[in-house]
Amino acid sequence: MPAIQLTPAQRKIHRSEAHHLDPVVMIGNDGLTPAVLKEAEMALNAHGLIKIRVLGDDRAAREEMFAALADQLHAAPIQHIGKLLVLWRPQPEKVREVTEDRLPGPRDVKVLKYSSRGGQRPEVKMLRVLGNQRLTSGGQVKRAKPKKTSIKKRTLG
Repeated sequence: MPAIQLTPAQRKIHRSEAHHLDPVVMIGNDGLTPAVLKEAEMALNAHGLIKIRVLGDDRAAREEMFAALADQLHAAPIQHIGKLLVLWRPQPEKVREVTEDRLPGPRDVKVLKYSSRGGQRPEVKMLRVLGNQRLTSGGQVKRAKPKKTSIKKRTLG
């Protein structure tokens, strides 16, 4: 699978996004080693858009490394400026596991307690309600009770 081809407009967008990034992979005098490829692969999976710094002075060698990296990592070459190389690859979709055991997190609720005498300001109280709790109309926190299921449903299900 060859490197990804981008339009000049797409390349320009990625170049502007990469401007503030720091290099996450460094290529030393040994060139493209398996360790460098592995690090670049992990960085592309994590970030999608990465900068790579090449420490060698030979421009032709850097251009060859740039093309080889883009081809081997199935990434789009964005920019080669000086000793910096910028590569982009779309990030894989992250799959979130849905667990039925998870409960909603805590939330802060504002409770107003009005005075029995009119004309006074209501007393404001902040309460933290956990995922298994609920707030009654009187401003009290109650624990949620587990739903009851019938005996028939328990034996059949």
